[in-house]
Amino acid sequence: MRQIILDTETTGLDPNQGHRIIEFAGLEMVNRKLTGRYLHLYMHPERDIDPDAERVHGISLDFLADKPKFRDVAAELCDFIADAELIIHNAPFDVGFMNAEFNRLGLPLVEKQCAQVTDTLAMARDAFPGKRNSLDALCDRFEIDRSNRTFHGALIDCELLSEVYLWMTRGQDSLMMDIGYGEGGEGGGAQGFKFERKPLTVLAPSADELAAHQEYLDSLDKSVKGSCLWRSIENPPSEQPA
Repeated sequence: MRQIILDTETTGLDPNQGHRIIEFAGLEMVNRKLTGRYLHLYMHPERDIDPDAERVHGISLDFLADKPKFRDVAAELCDFIADAELIIHNAPFDVGFMNAEFNRLGLPLVEKQCAQVTDTLAMARDAFPGKRNSLDALCDRFEIDRSNRTFHGALIDCELLSEVYLWMTRGQDSLMMDIGYGEGGEGGGAQGFKFERKPLTVLAPSADELAAHQEYLDSLDKSVKGSCLWRSIENPPSEQPA
């Protein structure tokens, strides 16, 4: 199945209040490989952009002055997402806006056009309960470089989300994971969480560190007028000479 890593930027937070999509980005993935095919669109919203939203994504109405309206690019967008699985971080937000746009034009809703929608935010909350699970937090958790992410632009967010998604689903069919462009790679769905952990680095103490440790234990022995608890941990009764 084709997968589309998808993100949008909008004029505000609520499509029910008339807010509109101003940027759409989607990256195509097949067999856990980005194919190099993508769709990136800017759209004039035919309304103002909330200042708070503009501070997040950095897109101004002046920048969008010569951009097409959503109705002008709707067919291209629908063709791109048709029959694919959509991978979206906080999917209800983006799907809600897309459905509002489609509804204005009398087009089928996302759920009718696509095979399924996978919400990586819900996946992360299941995998890391009680932790921060924003895209930034997940990038930090998986050590994904986000140094080029000045604003929350849709295309750069898709690139980051593609790496986050592969990390979160690695090991479903194989412990191997390839990130890149082209054909090949291991297949995998969007359920389950099996992570391949990096091997731990074990550092042996130096002779000086061992000596300092013994001196500290000697001082503990003196303070308790006997053998400190750490001695019994290092030398449990079964290991002590008879």
